[in-house]
Amino acid sequence: MLVTFRGGDTGRWRVERLTAVRGPTLRAVTRIAIFEDGGLANKDDDAQWTLRGETSYDRYVTAPERAALSARQAPLGRASARAAALIPISKSADWWSLPQDARRAIFEERSHHIAQSLAYLPRIARRLHHGRDLGEQFDFLTWFEFSPADASAFDELVGMLRATEEWGYVEREVEIRLTLAERHL
Repeated sequence: MLVTFRGGDTGRWRVERLTAVRGPTLRAVTRIAIFEDGGLANKDDDAQWTLRGETSYDRYVTAPERAALSARQAPLGRASARAAALIPISKSADWWSLPQDARRAIFEERSHHIAQSLAYLPRIARRLHHGRDLGEQFDFLTWFEFSPADASAFDELVGMLRATEEWGYVEREVEIRLTLAERHL
């Protein structure tokens, strides 16, 4: 599924803060609109930037890990999930030059990305979008939804992931924190 995130002055999600974690930031916006299955807003709208990614197969996940994730993963769009984060990430050429098994070893065997993340499900729902194969400016667009009461758990999760060997390969990361707007613009 192709997903487009458009940052501007319209959209269902209100931007609370936009922070460059590593590398250049994105232009400041007040709202983000999300379009799935290739749907796109009017090209004459107020968008300051557009990020695209597609959902894909699980690239570094074993069958038992996939089963564990599926058993615990909450759906997006839950009524209680009024907070969200969009974190676009690009990894270095060194990461992409590694063979698949070496990336998997860093991702899970040494960084424990999946194993440690399981503790935060189902409080935090997530979906990964791949942009690299589309020629986009970010390799991944990570989307998270959670209850405002679970914001500190989300901070803990992101902090834990950023402390791993895997994150040493990130050369650009922007964190966008959002809340569901009462009124859709």
